[in-house]
Amino acid sequence: MNRDDLRRLARIRLKEARVLIKAECFDGAYYLCGYAVECALKACIAKATKKSEFPDLERVKGSYTHNLGTLVRLAGLEALRVSQEKADAAFGVNWGIVKDWAETARYAQHGEKKARDLYAAVADSLHGVMQWLKHHW
Repeated sequence: MNRDDLRRLARIRLKEARVLIKAECFDGAYYLCGYAVECALKACIAKATKKSEFPDLERVKGSYTHNLGTLVRLAGLEALRVSQEKADAAFGVNWGIVKDWAETARYAQHGEKKARDLYAAVADSLHGVMQWLKHHW
């Protein structure tokens, strides 16, 4: 899987989350919103990977995590994220919602509010996490 595949997958999963919210299938929508962010972050990591460079083992192993905070750091985006939060309070609120997502969400039930809040935090066209990630992938 390469960077383009990951970007495409991030877009698809977010679109699927929107469809599930409209169908009132909130558990799946919640999971897919976070998974979309995970894919976008992995696309950012792929962008930073040089074709002829021997990769750092810690970075390679770490890339297989589902922890969004860890992926932000591995993508080299932590300082930029902090800077964006300072410049855009709404983005900071959105990241605060998104960062709590975990892959184990697929095993849990999520209410309508939680799913809609996560979707809005990810998909907001001005202050959303996905919009910010698109500038870096």
